[in-house]
Amino acid sequence: MDIREFFFKYRGFTPVPLVLVVLIFARPTVTSFLWGIGLMVVGELIRIWGVSHAGGATRTRRVGAPELITSGPFAYVRNPLYIGNMFMYSGAAVIANVWLPYLLFVVWLFFGIQYYLIVKLEEEKLGEIFGEEYHEYKRQVPRFIPRFRRAPIARSAAGNFSEAIRSEKSTFLSFGTILLLFYLRMRLF
Repeated sequence: MDIREFFFKYRGFTPVPLVLVVLIFARPTVTSFLWGIGLMVVGELIRIWGVSHAGGATRTRRVGAPELITSGPFAYVRNPLYIGNMFMYSGAAVIANVWLPYLLFVVWLFFGIQYYLIVKLEEEKLGEIFGEEYHEYKRQVPRFIPRFRRAPIARSAAGNFSEAIRSEKSTFLSFGTILLLFYLRMRLF
């Protein structure tokens, strides 16, 4: 199996070992908790905006897409969901309040490599599916660092936020579980 496919298929599970290790050593404080929650909320809001345009197809285990999404956050950056995830993982690292700033570096390095590999696989597949339309989108919209203006190729479309919130149930569950575990760690130790 291609390592890119492995990371794509198991992207929902790869954070678990890191989270468990961090939980063992975590020393959260009220201040770290508040800063971390702020980052996590920003990440989740980015995800909701992205899912409101891309739909539930973002939850698939198969690489590909039924249509090329260029509206909403996809008009500014090609991978807003992964950026949202990075904010969420960074927030969890800040809540942990241990090994900072080194833990943030480890989080960014690990997930940066993982998302780079996943995105290369997705780009390859989207290029096969959508051809020149996708290649033009790639030329106009950056991979990870958002542009400040909508790309000319971007479509205008309203996002479906109620569908996005329903689709994000598992992310909300993970978000809540992590917060609860850090809260218990803060209170019990």
